[in-house]
Amino acid sequence: MAEKRADGRMRLTLLGGFLGSGKTTWLRHQLHAGVFSGAHVIVNEAAETPVDDALLARASSIEVLAGGCACCEARAQLVDRLRSLCDLRSRSSSDTARLDRIVLETSGLADPGEILDAIRTDPMLVHHIVVGETIVCVDALHGLAQLAGEPLGRRQAETADRLVVTKLDEAEHADIGRLVATLKTLNPGAEIGGAVKGSPVPPPSDGGEVPIELPALEGRSAAPIFPTRLSLDEQIDWTAFGVWLSALLHARGDDVMRVKGVVRTPAGRLLLQSVRKVVQAPEVLPPQEEREDDTIVVIGRGYRGEDLERSLARFAGVREREVGSLFRRSS
Repeated sequence: MAEKRADGRMRLTLLGGFLGSGKTTWLRHQLHAGVFSGAHVIVNEAAETPVDDALLARASSIEVLAGGCACCEARAQLVDRLRSLCDLRSRSSSDTARLDRIVLETSGLADPGEILDAIRTDPMLVHHIVVGETIVCVDALHGLAQLAGEPLGRRQAETADRLVVTKLDEAEHADIGRLVATLKTLNPGAEIGGAVKGSPVPPPSDGGEVPIELPALEGRSAAPIFPTRLSLDEQIDWTAFGVWLSALLHARGDDVMRVKGVVRTPAGRLLLQSVRKVVQAPEVLPPQEEREDDTIVVIGRGYRGEDLERSLARFAGVREREVGSLFRRSS
């Protein structure tokens, strides 16, 4: 049951973390376990093609904030939406029907600090919403590299009240120890937990690992990260598509940080995901006729979106569209 506050304000839980850190998987498990029972869930996607909401069927109510990060491009859209929820709650005549909790899952490119600032400085929201907790997921496989090389990844970790180290079953014990030690140095006030496929699992006990020295971040890491949407048509050769994706991640896995999408294949409706060079096993999703599938979103830096489309067309037989039809956005 949602915690009610004496001052009557709604409690907002902010869930952040870098691209592919496992936010949706973690939230999916919490919803299944009833942790956020009754909450209204807002999923922010940097791209215009929402994917993560397809996995959160357990939410009492859910909506997608797509087409930009809630910390910058979609900041005004987020404030408007939160104001609407406050207004709807104020007009509710029944205490039992009133919304008391909101969970906001940010995009992997969002700075939680900017979102907190947007809520706390809005003259209406500050009287109706209190940010209860900021939870940030950190990928056990890639977390150290992100803290060392991505300013955003570091800011996200610094903002958290609670850090959840995900994918504990996929990383080496010593690497997890170094990551936890580094997180403790970066954000000594945060509670640190762990998770495997969303289920809570404590991180390894302190084995004496020392934190890594985090370098000053300059140069290439400051290049913008942007999503590119690639549409697949019915003529696609799935074997060739697999080869294309493997080749792309092998050659540009340090630039392509995230690939995700839902595609309709002869084997069913599949969720495809990768984080850098690590491709997760495809997951079969239940039918959802109203959704527009057959689109993948590639998020990264250091390449041109139109070049991705051309290479996909060449490898997998996807019809190349007019250059410029791709969705491409800097963040």
